[in-house]
Amino acid sequence: MGENSLPGEFDLLVQGTGFTESIVAAAASRIGKTVLHIDSNEYYGGQWASFNLEGFQKHLSESPNFQATQNWNTDESETSEWTKENILKTSRRFSIDLTPKLLFSRGKLVKLLISSNICRYAEFRAADNVCTFEESTSSLKSVPCSRTDVFNSKDLTIIEKRLLMKLLNSFLNYKDEEVPEEFKNYLGKPFLEFLKFQRLTPKIINNVMNSISMCDEDALLEEGIEKTKNFLLNLGFYGNTPFLFPMYGCGEIPQCFCRLCAVFGGVYCLKKPISKIEEKDDEISFTTDNQVIKAKKLVFGSSNIPEELLSSEKKTDHCCGGLSRGVFILEKPLGSEELNSGGGGVNFLKLPGGNGGAFILQLSHYSGTCPKGLHLVHITSKSSSTPSDDLQPFVEKLFTDEHKPLYTAYFTLPSCSSKVSTTENIVECCGTFFELDYDKSIENAEMVFKKLYPDEEFLPRAPDPEEIIIENEDPTAISEHTLPEDLKAQLLLEESSKEV
Repeated sequence: MGENSLPGEFDLLVQGTGFTESIVAAAASRIGKTVLHIDSNEYYGGQWASFNLEGFQKHLSESPNFQATQNWNTDESETSEWTKENILKTSRRFSIDLTPKLLFSRGKLVKLLISSNICRYAEFRAADNVCTFEESTSSLKSVPCSRTDVFNSKDLTIIEKRLLMKLLNSFLNYKDEEVPEEFKNYLGKPFLEFLKFQRLTPKIINNVMNSISMCDEDALLEEGIEKTKNFLLNLGFYGNTPFLFPMYGCGEIPQCFCRLCAVFGGVYCLKKPISKIEEKDDEISFTTDNQVIKAKKLVFGSSNIPEELLSSEKKTDHCCGGLSRGVFILEKPLGSEELNSGGGGVNFLKLPGGNGGAFILQLSHYSGTCPKGLHLVHITSKSSSTPSDDLQPFVEKLFTDEHKPLYTAYFTLPSCSSKVSTTENIVECCGTFFELDYDKSIENAEMVFKKLYPDEEFLPRAPDPEEIIIENEDPTAISEHTLPEDLKAQLLLEESSKEV
């Protein structure tokens, strides 16, 4: 075997380091399977990656499938602090997500991170505000989420506060087996129709529809109840909103699962395309860097399908991808000073509109994704035309002359290949979905894993470092993981004094 050669056989090859593929790789490695995790890119994450500003610009310019356009609109006068040159000097302070998302505090991803013990690899920040767009003033307002927020709100009258609390309590106490009278006549009917029947003010209806339930106008009552309850049940765990955001960007999340896979023996290689895939007698062979490797099973991310696996029959639909994305750098954040107190943090907004509306995230330097004094705004919608056309209605609402972006980028996250020919041992993972959280992607990862290993547990808890016993290791030896913090500090101080 050459110096840089890989082992000749693996239980599983995973091509692509996107979120879903990385979960599958970690789950397989965790149950003792030998895993080779390869990516043809020189970075982790695929369509879920994060880049610094220069890397982001380069990625868009070199990705023809992204339909990308970029534009600078900076003031280049000598008195301007944020010229194009000055912004690019801070490139490394940016962490720009291709697929930005929030996590529900008690959502599937948080539960999976805790149950698998992967949470130790990541750091999170509670979202600061859930916002709504007030048409009458063309401005962003914070939506009161908790009981305290409702009664401290300056945007609601006393009557509106009581109506809102009564409504939210009725949703929270709703049970399918004991349907209250006020709901019975509206089951199977539009959620919006039910809200109007409650004689709520337009402001409350807007808050409930677009910011709490985040339902489309044609959503039925049952969907509205389910989404509103989910919002309320995730409140009060880590802050005033039900959401968490990964510090330094969402590209950190796939890498958490990659780390777990590596801890249990997974082998990682970037810049490694594969070719010449052949399946024979329940064994698959493929070539990478002129080396032929065998694997029992193969998993591919949706953007990493080799030509030989594409079928001649094209499917008529796709289940994932097809998202229009906009990234904007602002000097002055959207919303009032009160909304961005202390320099801002993580603010979320769902804007209604055709094709499901759009998710908007505004991030300050406290999120670890941009330099101090600048703000990142992400807009995501379903794709039906060019990304700039799809996002134009939302851009026109948000960005006035007072909040003119210094930098703008539009691009598309393409849909699934829709021509993949899979077998029992060759499986495709889906790409990104139009959802705020990661639920559909986690369901897809578990479905792929169960197809490969139907009798195995999906991502059981990983042991803590102090619980791992290495063969032939002296069990009485002192491990750094078991040292008290003050003793660790003393040892470090002694070592540094020796060096001097």
